[in-house]
Amino acid sequence: MDTTIDKTTFADLGLRPEILSVLSELGYEEPTPIQAEAIPPLIEGRDLLGNAATGTGKTAAFALPILERLGTDASGGAPRALVLVPTRELAMQVSEAIHRYGRGLGTRVLPIYGGQPIIRQLKALERGVDVVVATPGRARDHVGRGTLVLDCVRVVVLDEADEMLDMGFAEDIGTILGETPDGRQTVLFSATMPPRIAAIARTHLTDPVRVQIPGERAPAGEAPRVRRSAHVVQRTHRPAALGRVLDAESPTAAIVFCRTRIEVESLVDVLNGRGYRAKGPARRHGPGAARSGDGPPSQWLRRAPRGHRRRGARPRRGAAHPRHQLRRPIGPRCICPSHRGRRACRARGRGDHAGRAL
Repeated sequence: MDTTIDKTTFADLGLRPEILSVLSELGYEEPTPIQAEAIPPLIEGRDLLGNAATGTGKTAAFALPILERLGTDASGGAPRALVLVPTRELAMQVSEAIHRYGRGLGTRVLPIYGGQPIIRQLKALERGVDVVVATPGRARDHVGRGTLVLDCVRVVVLDEADEMLDMGFAEDIGTILGETPDGRQTVLFSATMPPRIAAIARTHLTDPVRVQIPGERAPAGEAPRVRRSAHVVQRTHRPAALGRVLDAESPTAAIVFCRTRIEVESLVDVLNGRGYRAKGPARRHGPGAARSGDGPPSQWLRRAPRGHRRRGARPRRGAAHPRHQLRRPIGPRCICPSHRGRRACRARGRGDHAGRAL
């Protein structure tokens, strides 16, 4: 009896040969569930609302259809696709991925984010780009200056939309979408689906295809890949409690999230005073200063193998992934720690996520 199960391939999804060739060179054998379900309707031009955990392949799920729809046709200097992401690290990551997937098509991709000299971005926009990957704040700045013209945009992607809302970008997103054509294709991906995400979908998406990939459950008898725990600790005892966790777990790398930059700097000093090798973001003089001294997260992980300190850091692909993520204090929003904790187990790794609250 033939028990062979047919598996979906990227060729089955309707991608052009130039993209398939690149995917083969990169070693991509078959699409992930979110890619298999999202790519066909996106190629058709449908709006889409996607709900899947971090690390499931969402970037390729929207990047490949963008490249398929744009093809090799140029539209002068105006961008034809806009991807909005919450952080500069993700902007760089998504931009690199789209550039890599589209190298056979000659696609021009530009990341736009704060902390980078704006003159460099202005020159690139003047030369012309096909895809812009931007944080909402910097994108709105360019729109206000008239240097980012969105009249030719055919596709808009809101990646990690829940994170952008948590960071206060709702107004920026609304302003940016208001500058795009009414007939655009709008794609929204989010790891969680709070009511605010549903409200955005109702306002800006037209008859969207809904794709939901359930979270992976641990097989019976096996421990989950992310172990979560919470500890109630008085404010004065938090540094000592954090030290006990680090001593007990002995992680190769760890990320600790704090509520404010002042708390970050204070905790870095305390941890270093207690013998941990901790590092935080470079001190800046004002919110617009470029962060030139902090280096990429992959370097931070190598410098600080025991106690790694940064607000919202994301390790780049190929770096030693942090196995422990800690947050002090948890604060009123309980979704964020869970969302961030999933990044400890990207690429089928394992990790721990702990929270300390009053």
